[in-house]
Amino acid sequence: METMFYLVVGIDGDYANLKRIDVESDDLKLVARALLPDGINEGVKLKYEMLQYEIVED
Repeated sequence: METMFYLVVGIDGDYANLKRIDVESDDLKLVARALLPDGINEGVKLKYEMLQYEIVED
């Protein structure tokens, strides 16, 4: 399964806008916050692997 990295660029109520940062892309992905780890904020980096998101520490 492919691993992807995202940056949380915006939070709007129960949804978060994610921008893929491991490939060149301007597209945003709208994801329900219920699918994301607790404690996400704008600027947090996420790893998506095996149908799960986890926070990536720099």
